[in-house]
Amino acid sequence: MTATFSRTVILSPIGHFDADILCAVEKMVRRSMGLPCRIQGLIDTIDFAWDAKRRQFHSTAILAQLSEQAPGDALKVLALTDRDLFIPILTHVYGEAQLGGLSCIVSTFRLASGISATGERRRYLARIVKECAHELGHTFDLRHCKDNQCLMHYCRSIADVDHKKDQFCRYCRVMLADGLKALDGHPDDATFSRHTG
Repeated sequence: MTATFSRTVILSPIGHFDADILCAVEKMVRRSMGLPCRIQGLIDTIDFAWDAKRRQFHSTAILAQLSEQAPGDALKVLALTDRDLFIPILTHVYGEAQLGGLSCIVSTFRLASGISATGERRRYLARIVKECAHELGHTFDLRHCKDNQCLMHYCRSIADVDHKKDQFCRYCRVMLADGLKALDGHPDDATFSRHTG
């Protein structure tokens, strides 16, 4: 993918994230997807999305706020949070995206499951990068893939995240290339549907 974009992917941390996490995600956006990327905070808190009954944060509300706050040169917005996210029909989500839209978000809250605090940092970073690529893929209108090793495969458990590779399958790569071509020069991010996973 060698297209030149006048706009950029905004990597938007909500709260503090270690530099190696931000660097790993930024590198994925630049190298794997061929897109420019910059780190820029857009919202300071997601308290507005808190659901007291669930004791979690409703990710759909956060996506709407991110899209509202996106700067004019945003090609896509990829947010990171360390809070637990949900949508009403699921107990939790690793992330959510506006399908074919502007914004997506990934939660690291459950991605450290089964990993010791002192070791396996690379495994933890790999999980975050995979889920970020997955949600960003949805913003380019990629759907869930049946190939359980593809980045676009829907993960029901952390074992599924570990199992899939850090690449799109051949079919999803073609679809992503088509999505990038469609945005280059004449984007239309106004219409979207919700997509989780």
